[in-house]
Amino acid sequence: MTKTLKAGDHVKWNTPQGETKGEVVRKVTSTTKVGGHEVKATKDEPQYRVKSDKTGKEAVHKPDALKKA
Repeated sequence: MTKTLKAGDHVKWNTPQGETKGEVVRKVTSTTKVGGHEVKATKDEPQYRVKSDKTGKEAVHKPDALKKA
């Protein structure tokens, strides 16, 4: 089952430093660069751009890595 998230949803995810919370900025459906990393998202396998509440930094994660907070 694919998660459906939308901009503004509050989510949490795991990092090497522990759990982080933030907000979904947008759904990514094409190849894009974020923070020096290339993300290969597609319409069939979208990913989500999220912004950390703590640091304000943005990253892109697969739906399975995100949980609604």
